Amino acid sequence: MLWTEKYKPKSLREFVDQKPSVERFLQWIKSWKPGSKALLLYGKPGVGKTALVEAFASQEKYELIAMNASDARSAERIRAVLTGASQLQPLFKRSRIFLIDEIDGISGKEDRGGVGEVINLIKKSSFPVVLIANNPFLPKLRSLREHCELVEMRPIGERYVLKRLEYICEKEKIKAEREVLKSIAARSNGDLRAAITDLETVARNKDKITLQDLEALGYREREESIFDALKIIFKTKRAISAKLAIASVDADPEEIFWWIENNVANEYEKPEEIARAYDYLSKAALFQRYISIRQNWHFRSYMIDMMCGGVALSKKEVYRKFTKYKYPSRLAILGATKIERKEEREMLLELSKQLHCSTKKIRREFLPYFRIFGT
Repeated sequence: MLWTEKYKPKSLREFVDQKPSVERFLQWIKSWKPGSKALLLYGKPGVGKTALVEAFASQEKYELIAMNASDARSAERIRAVLTGASQLQPLFKRSRIFLIDEIDGISGKEDRGGVGEVINLIKKSSFPVVLIANNPFLPKLRSLREHCELVEMRPIGERYVLKRLEYICEKEKIKAEREVLKSIAARSNGDLRAAITDLETVARNKDKITLQDLEALGYREREESIFDALKIIFKTKRAISAKLAIASVDADPEEIFWWIENNVANEYEKPEEIARAYDYLSKAALFQRYISIRQNWHFRSYMIDMMCGGVALSKKEVYRKFTKYKYPSRLAILGATKIERKEEREMLLELSKQLHCSTKKIRREFLPYFRIFGT
């Protein structure tokens, strides 16, 4: 288990340096009643927005119904996941709370009513609704903000980050020079999750860490580029380092998968290593398929294990050469055909209304004939 999960707060007492936000959250939940506004927690990554709701649900024995707005953009998907549960009473829990993460990741024109469905949920839900965002002031969220009470969660103070790192070292029985932990805390810029990730990177499988061990973090910026992450995955022989490499990359795992897939043969030279790497990628693709079919996001961690850790361990020795990583051809094709795909999607939606069947059926059974006829 990654330390960011292992040492996530299990109750509000364990929360670090967010007393004003916790108090406002508790005031809101205490006064909430059906028809009340939702709570929109916002702030930089790693300040505890999602963890606050999870800790409250764990402490108060609430059933937590969570979803990621970036993964469920359409009104139909949001309605399928949340609407039914918004009225039914939980069987084994004291109450229920809804959490919609990354609400600023919801699509604009392509969400087919996603924002409207969230507003509808807020109005009709019998249980409190919490939204999470890095930036809640995007134009596409203007109508949603009118139905929310906004609470900002600020970056965590350096001394509080340091205190948490010392606590983790104590629990893991790791002797750490104070300057090491102060350096990790300082480079985190108030992102506790990033600080814990950095600590795990240098301390995993060790009982002592020194300033020299911080060299392993030389590659890590606050927001890594995909090229930095690829360099780590292909140049390390530790699965944990490969997995942590993508933690700060501003890209979905599916997109990172395409980058890795497109560059395996550029980095590795031995046929057996290339074969092993693609075998791990094929397993990652299977887990991605399970996610798509079953909507079970727990499979994502296995996908990342295969595509990052598996590919990293596929080589016998690290290649000491410079490799120019190439942009995935699949992403280039998608970018070049974006307008055409948007027009096709709009046409399918219109045909779906007229023919009273799904866009999937039209694409499969009707579209080939339309193309033949030139319509």
